[in-house]
Amino acid sequence: RLQRNPLRILDSKHGDTQALLLGAPTLADALALESRERFEQVKAGLDALQIPYRLNPRLVRGLDYYSHTAFEITSTQLGAQATVCGGGRYDGLVEQLGGAATPAVGWALGMERLVLLLAQVDDSGSSAAAPDLYVVNRGPAAEAAALVLARGLRGQGLRVDLDPGGSAFGKQFKRADRSGAPWAAVIGEEELAQGVVLLKPLRGQGCGERSMALNDLPGLIAGLRP
Repeated sequence: RLQRNPLRILDSKHGDTQALLLGAPTLADALALESRERFEQVKAGLDALQIPYRLNPRLVRGLDYYSHTAFEITSTQLGAQATVCGGGRYDGLVEQLGGAATPAVGWALGMERLVLLLAQVDDSGSSAAAPDLYVVNRGPAAEAAALVLARGLRGQGLRVDLDPGGSAFGKQFKRADRSGAPWAAVIGEEELAQGVVLLKPLRGQGCGERSMALNDLPGLIAGLRP
């Protein structure tokens, strides 16, 4: 294994190998600058959304095509079999298979474990309908704020979508239009400083764009639902 595929050693469940790995360098010690910056961005997004996570420098997925971040999603409601989902980023895989260079992220999901979890969740409010609102961010400083805004609105029963990938402002608006959402909420550095969002109609509603306090947005959108 050491000669053919050292990564398999890191993924070994053998007791002696695990003991040996305790004194080995971690993958985090060998990150290139690009990977380190990308990882910090991932952590910043999780922190902004207050999603708890635990760094595991010895986490290794069982396939070799992953690049940058690998992850597992666990639940406290499943006992010893806590892992529900695992995956990571694999920017080079599609090209290796003969396609065009396509950045990607993917995962494998345990269906039985997901069914057990869904049985404990009230999904009566779920719907495949178009979102009530599409959140558009303007500038890097507003990306985390857009995530927090979307999550807060979802927590109040609204269907909210956004583009978390740092796309250009115009491209975000095109996606907002394609989503079917009647409204777009724009948040940028200026809006952040003022504690407001810019609400823009996307479907020819009878009112123009308006600036409004963040706290007033959920009630307004809920009241405008058809």
